[in-house]
Amino acid sequence: YCIMTRRKFTPEFKFKVVLEALSERFTIQELGRRHEIHPAQITNWKTQFLKNGEAVFEKRAKDAKTEAQEKEERFLKTIGQQKMEIDFLKKALS
Repeated sequence: YCIMTRRKFTPEFKFKVVLEALSERFTIQELGRRHEIHPAQITNWKTQFLKNGEAVFEKRAKDAKTEAQEKEERFLKTIGQQKMEIDFLKKALS
Protein backbone atom coordinates (compact mmCIF):
# COMPACT_ATOMS: atom_id res chain seq x y z
CA TYR A 1 0.00 0.00 0.00
CA CYS A 2 1.54 3.29 -1.11
CA ILE A 3 0.34 6.69 -0.04
CA MET A 4 1.18 9.27 -2.65
CA THR A 5 1.67 12.85 -1.64
CA ARG A 6 0.60 15.66 -3.89
CA ARG A 7 3.50 17.12 -5.81
CA LYS A 8 3.88 20.87 -6.06
CA PHE A 9 5.33 22.45 -9.15
CA THR A 10 7.02 25.82 -9.29
CA PRO A 11 5.75 28.47 -11.69
CA GLU A 12 9.10 28.24 -13.49
CA PHE A 13 8.67 24.51 -14.07
CA LYS A 14 5.09 24.96 -15.31
CA PHE A 15 6.22 27.72 -17.66
CA LYS A 16 9.00 25.52 -19.04
CA VAL A 17 6.61 22.63 -19.68
CA VAL A 18 4.02 24.91 -21.31
CA LEU A 19 6.64 26.40 -23.62
CA GLU A 20 7.69 22.89 -24.63
CA ALA A 21 4.05 22.03 -25.28
CA LEU A 22 3.56 25.16 -27.38
CA SER A 23 6.68 24.42 -29.42
CA GLU A 24 4.98 21.18 -30.56
CA ARG A 25 8.32 19.38 -30.89
CA PHE A 26 6.89 16.69 -28.63
CA THR A 27 3.34 15.46 -28.16
CA ILE A 28 1.57 16.15 -24.88
CA GLN A 29 1.86 12.44 -24.09
CA GLU A 30 5.62 12.48 -24.68
CA LEU A 31 6.01 15.53 -22.46
CA GLY A 32 3.94 13.82 -19.79
CA ARG A 33 6.19 10.78 -19.79
CA ARG A 34 9.31 12.94 -19.92
CA HIS A 35 8.32 15.07 -16.91
CA GLU A 36 6.26 12.38 -15.13
CA ILE A 37 3.09 14.46 -15.32
CA HIS A 38 -0.33 13.41 -16.54
CA PRO A 39 -0.97 14.81 -20.04
CA ALA A 40 -4.25 16.34 -18.84
CA GLN A 41 -2.27 18.45 -16.37
CA ILE A 42 -0.06 19.79 -19.13
CA THR A 43 -3.13 20.59 -21.22
CA ASN A 44 -4.65 22.39 -18.23
CA TRP A 45 -1.50 24.50 -17.69
CA LYS A 46 -1.35 25.28 -21.40
CA THR A 47 -5.00 26.40 -21.41
CA GLN A 48 -4.43 28.61 -18.35
CA PHE A 49 -1.36 30.13 -19.93
CA LEU A 50 -3.11 30.92 -23.19
CA LYS A 51 -6.16 32.34 -21.39
CA ASN A 52 -4.13 34.59 -19.07
CA GLY A 53 -1.15 35.33 -21.30
CA GLU A 54 -2.36 38.78 -22.29
CA ALA A 55 -2.18 39.88 -18.64
CA VAL A 56 1.61 39.90 -18.97
CA PHE A 57 1.36 42.87 -21.30
CA GLU A 58 -1.28 44.65 -19.22
CA LYS A 59 0.87 44.56 -16.10
CA ARG A 60 2.84 47.72 -16.90
CA ALA A 61 -0.27 49.85 -17.08
CA LYS A 62 -1.50 48.38 -13.79
CA ASP A 63 1.90 48.98 -12.16
CA ALA A 64 1.92 52.63 -13.25
CA LYS A 65 -1.61 53.06 -11.94
CA THR A 66 -0.69 51.38 -8.69
CA GLU A 67 2.33 53.67 -8.26
CA ALA A 68 0.11 56.72 -8.77
CA GLN A 69 -2.41 55.36 -6.27
CA GLU A 70 0.32 54.68 -3.71
CA LYS A 71 1.69 58.19 -4.16
CA GLU A 72 -1.78 59.67 -3.68
CA GLU A 73 -2.30 57.58 -0.55
CA ARG A 74 1.00 58.82 0.90
CA PHE A 75 -0.01 62.42 0.22
CA LEU A 76 -3.43 61.92 1.79
CA LYS A 77 -1.83 60.32 4.84
CA THR A 78 0.60 63.23 5.20
CA ILE A 79 -2.25 65.74 4.82
CA GLY A 80 -4.27 63.88 7.46
CA GLN A 81 -1.36 63.90 9.90
CA GLN A 82 -0.78 67.62 9.35
CA LYS A 83 -4.48 68.36 9.86
CA MET A 84 -4.41 66.49 13.17
CA GLU A 85 -1.31 68.45 14.27
CA ILE A 86 -2.93 71.76 13.31
CA ASP A 87 -6.13 70.85 15.19
CA PHE A 88 -4.07 69.86 18.25
CA LEU A 89 -2.14 73.14 18.17
CA LYS A 90 -5.35 75.16 17.75
CA LYS A 91 -6.82 73.49 20.86
CA ALA A 92 -3.57 74.04 22.78
CA LEU A 93 -3.60 77.77 21.96
CA SER A 94 -7.26 78.21 22.88
